[in-house]
Amino acid sequence: MRYVDEFRDGATARGLSSAIAREADPARRYHLMEFCGGHTHAISRYGLADLLPGSVHLIHGPGCPVCVLPIGRLDDAITLALEHRVILATYADCLRVPASRGLSLTKARALGADVRAVYSSADAVTLARANPGREVVFFAIGFETTTPPTAVAVLEARRLGLTNFSVFCNHVLTPPAMAHLLASDGGGGGARIDGFIGPAHVSVVIGSAPYEPFARVNGKPVVIAGFEPLDVMQAVLMLVRQLNAGRAALENQFTRAVTPSGNVKAQALVAQVFEPRETFEWRGLGAVPRSALRLREAFRAFDAEARFAISTTPVADHKACECGAILRGLKRPQDCKLFATVCTPENPKGSCMVSSEGACAAHYTYGRFRDALGAGAP
Repeated sequence: MRYVDEFRDGATARGLSSAIAREADPARRYHLMEFCGGHTHAISRYGLADLLPGSVHLIHGPGCPVCVLPIGRLDDAITLALEHRVILATYADCLRVPASRGLSLTKARALGADVRAVYSSADAVTLARANPGREVVFFAIGFETTTPPTAVAVLEARRLGLTNFSVFCNHVLTPPAMAHLLASDGGGGGARIDGFIGPAHVSVVIGSAPYEPFARVNGKPVVIAGFEPLDVMQAVLMLVRQLNAGRAALENQFTRAVTPSGNVKAQALVAQVFEPRETFEWRGLGAVPRSALRLREAFRAFDAEARFAISTTPVADHKACECGAILRGLKRPQDCKLFATVCTPENPKGSCMVSSEGACAAHYTYGRFRDALGAGAP
C-alpha cells in the first residue's frame, strides 16, 4: 500500500462523514473557511462537501496567490517585458491571467515579449547566468511556501555577482489576510466565518504558532489540515467539536508535517532578505496592512521595483467577474454569471479560473457537471 492510500480510504471517509453528521447540530450552521487553494481543490476533487450534512458549510477563501494578485501588478510585469525588454521569468500559473487592455503574459509573449515559464527561482538565476547581456526579472509570487526559494535565489545572485538579475516581489502573507477577513466577519463586506481549516504547506514553513491569536483573541478555532481527503474531513470534525463545546483553540491535524515553530532555517532566510510592506493590495480584499514582503535595503540592487522605477496603478476588475467576492467567501463560482459560459479555463475572464489553486478552476474541473445534473455544489 502506498503511504498516500491511507488518507484516501473510502470506508474511513464514510466513517468520518457519519461522525460529522452525528455531532453537527442540525439547528445551527457551521461556516468553515478553507484558506488554502490546495484544500479547495481537494474538496472539489473528492466531493467532500457532498459527504457533509447540510448544516456544515465550506467557504472558499483567498488562498490562491495568483488569484489575489491585483491586475495592476500584472500590468507592471507586462510593462517590464514589453517596454523594458527584460527576460521575464515566472511560474506557469501566471501566464494566462487576464490583465488590462486584453493582455496577459502569454499574449505579451505573442507580441514579442520574452516571457519564460520556470519551475523554480533557481531557474531564473540560471537564465541570468546564461544571458549576461540581458536583464532577467523573476516575477516572484506566492505565500510563505514559495518565499524561501526566492530568498535563496537572491542570495545566490549576490554570491555570483550577477548584475543582470532582479526580483519583482509579489510574495504575500497568510495570517494578515486571515485577520483582515475576520475584521469584516459578518459585516462590512465579509463572509461569516466560524472557524478556519488552516493551510498545510504554509504552516510547514511558518509553524502553527502564528494562528494562535485567531483562537485566543478572535475566538475563532483553527485546525491546520493536510491536503488529503481524510485530512480535510478530520479537520471538519475537529472544528465541529470545538464549536459545539464553545471552544476556540488552535489544533494541528497535520502533525506529520507541521510543528509549532515551523522551518526555522527557512524563516531566517526570509527575514534576512525580505521585510514587510506597510500595505499591499489584494484582489477582492483591497489594501491589507503588512500583508506582503519587499526586499530589504541591503538587497535593493536586486529589487526590480527600484531598478525599473515601478509604480503600480490600481486597476478595476472585470465588471461581471465575481472573483473578488469568491475570494472573500461571499459567493461560490457557480454564482458568477460568467462561470463556465463566457469564462472557462480556455478563455478566462478572472484569475480564479486560471490558477491551479483557483476556486473557479476547481469547480469547473470537478463540480460543474454535478451541478448541471442537479446534485448541488461540490
